[in-house]
Amino acid sequence: MDTRPFLKNRFITFIKILFLCLPVVVLILSFTNCATNPVTGQTQLMLFSEEEELKMGKEWYPNIMWGGEGGGGEYKDERLRSYLNDIVQALQRASHRPHIKVEFAIQNSSTPNAWAIPGYVAMTRGLLAGLESEAEFAYVMGHEIGHVSARHSASQLSKGIFMSFVLQGASLAMGTSPYSEAALALGSIGGNLLMLKYSRDDELMADRLGVSYMAKIGYLPKNAINAHKNLEKVSSEYLKAVGKNTEEGGFFTDLLSTHLRTSVRIDELEKIITDTSINSLRGDGTNKVSFLNATADLRRTNKIYINYYDKAVKYLKENKIAEAQSLVLNAIKEKRDEAPFHALYGFILAKKGNLNEAEIYFNNALNLYREYQPAYRGLGIVYYKKNDNQKSITYLKKAIQLFPNDMPSFYFMGMNYHKMNMSLEAIKYLKPFSEAYPKHPEIHGILGICYERIKNIRAAYEEYTMQIKVAPDNEMGRHAKSRLNILRNYFIK
Repeated sequence: MDTRPFLKNRFITFIKILFLCLPVVVLILSFTNCATNPVTGQTQLMLFSEEEELKMGKEWYPNIMWGGEGGGGEYKDERLRSYLNDIVQALQRASHRPHIKVEFAIQNSSTPNAWAIPGYVAMTRGLLAGLESEAEFAYVMGHEIGHVSARHSASQLSKGIFMSFVLQGASLAMGTSPYSEAALALGSIGGNLLMLKYSRDDELMADRLGVSYMAKIGYLPKNAINAHKNLEKVSSEYLKAVGKNTEEGGFFTDLLSTHLRTSVRIDELEKIITDTSINSLRGDGTNKVSFLNATADLRRTNKIYINYYDKAVKYLKENKIAEAQSLVLNAIKEKRDEAPFHALYGFILAKKGNLNEAEIYFNNALNLYREYQPAYRGLGIVYYKKNDNQKSITYLKKAIQLFPNDMPSFYFMGMNYHKMNMSLEAIKYLKPFSEAYPKHPEIHGILGICYERIKNIRAAYEEYTMQIKVAPDNEMGRHAKSRLNILRNYFIK
């Protein structure tokens, strides 16, 4: 068999990719200053200035606080936040980017977690309840500040954008053949593995920085190991409480995890700690008693969340209304000043059709926490069900202001406008919802109706087509079928 034509085609394809991708590379590098990493001193691809990085952090923050893993908004205890913030600000001053202003918050979530984005750093109630000293807290926060110091978020985003440009160039060169699809799939996996290598390195660098920063402000580095052990312990306890598997994954899971296994990281930490010196201690270098006293009320509250609230949320999602109601009423009995407890009971009452009583509990939540976003969404839903569209819109606008990516609020906002025959406004909210929840049983049919009203027949046809793919047999599916039969005539030449 003569393979020369095949090899010739492969060579031509390679040349096409080379000519398409090289201009992209040159364009990016020409219009972007290759920044010097503040930690390593090495030059790196960076598509964002520090000002842009901080702007992104400000945009991400409310969505992470309300919609990230665990969500929940801010845990309201100003005395505790102020006490912990003193440690965070000391760590920030000791970091490689001390000029950046950083805000600290306790996220009201039982999920054990801590995170940082440019300008913000947070720890969840669930993780804070599992730590035992200021030094452990300082290590975890130092680790997160280390990610920001080394510009890990901006770096990963820059690499992701760069890789997407390269793959798009490859797509243009290869056309739409099966070979091109396979090659692009391989390219995507390869790109992810490349990103993964840096992500794993980023975690180890942040570990080193966490130890360095905590030592600089007077905490004993050995407490970093205690922090990791307590993180593993509290994570296992949390998974058990919510009924999930507590076993660690196998080798492949560990290999592909961006957060290294605790055992691996402790081995690395022991090497780092050996090489880390400390000049003067902050208190006794651990300050366990002060920390435990300061966090005592949070730990008690966390137990109420885990024993009652978190389980009630789970039961409500499973439509076990009676069980959810019993648990959340126990939570309110144990601690009446938690806005989430009142709001959750409001959602249970709304689901049961007790709208007036639900309104009372949503307002109770707002009296306790004026910016508690789910309560505004809840009131928006209540007034939507009462057919008071204008009042519903007022509350939902506030909900979206607090949590810009809250898709349930988008849905009810869009449905208000749909009911009011304001189709352009309805589409503005319903289209993003349909993209987030493409298998919703009615959303595509509703969008089809909205597009028909504004005479966008092509878009209406596409939405009706999607509706009968998702849910052909419900009422909206039957409506979509009937409309498709009529709209099809518009496209017959």
